[in-house]
Amino acid sequence: MGGIGSERQISIQSGTCVAEALREGGFDVVTADVRPDNLDILEDSSVDVFFPVLHGKFGEDGQLQRILQDKSLVYAGSGPTASKLAFDKMASKKLFAKADVATPAAIEFNAETDIKQLEKRLQYLADEYVVKPIREGSSVGVSIIADRDEAIAAAQETLDEFGDCMIEKFIQGKEITVSILEDGALPIIEIRSQTGFYDYQAKYIDEQTEYLFDTIRDPALTAQIEQAAMDCFYVLGCRHFARVDFMLSDEEIAYALELNTIPGFTTHSLLPKAAAKAGFTMSDLCSKIVEAAYSPLPKCKVPKVTLTCHPEAKPKDLACE
Repeated sequence: MGGIGSERQISIQSGTCVAEALREGGFDVVTADVRPDNLDILEDSSVDVFFPVLHGKFGEDGQLQRILQDKSLVYAGSGPTASKLAFDKMASKKLFAKADVATPAAIEFNAETDIKQLEKRLQYLADEYVVKPIREGSSVGVSIIADRDEAIAAAQETLDEFGDCMIEKFIQGKEITVSILEDGALPIIEIRSQTGFYDYQAKYIDEQTEYLFDTIRDPALTAQIEQAAMDCFYVLGCRHFARVDFMLSDEEIAYALELNTIPGFTTHSLLPKAAAKAGFTMSDLCSKIVEAAYSPLPKCKVPKVTLTCHPEAKPKDLACE
């Protein structure tokens, strides 16, 4: 837990909650504040499974997962490629669309962006915009803008502070989220913040934010949203757990915004709330994730074949990746 990202303090809270839950589940747990220059814990041969709960940069962007994989260590959560794709909101949006999941139209904004061309493109994009960093979490740096010129100015400020950003079409509707545990979707949560925007304050500080279940009455729509979440999960190549955030428009179209490969595990966090609704305690949730990580990979089913070879030939053994 910990790390170097802007969500460091939330990561420490999440890591503390996971450690407590795993101890309650009967595991021996050691915690570590991990940074790129402090990876000593990875040399501890007594550790059977690593449970990364580092939100944001280095923890959620695939860098740590690449190190774990290169060292042939067992760890929970998605691998380096899936993590990197999910952390890049523009890259993940392209894959969502490839999986036939609706996602709001967006334009990338970087140091090479032609402002004149951008102004023309924004005319056709939307009347209201969301400006957000491409590689941040917890709504850090996100703003909702009603004016085109203000959106460009906000994008420039976001670029200066966080790096490459995007200007996305604002979708009017309900903010919902679908958590995924192993190969199944957990109950859908509708989020209602007092300010109308689920920002960092609403997520981690404001006790008035509402988390509502069963607000979508149509079973067919519920199933459609759950399937869209699973499609996002699979198209990015994720594993074990994740959370997919949507805007459900007034026309009841679920627009995928992003997928979080390491969502929060704090008392305010959505994955534990959804798991609790499904009947899992925090200890159950974390234990299932560790068990999924530690379980041997399922064997591929290879059809039986008959090989006819020259008597002197020595065919290689059949294998699957």
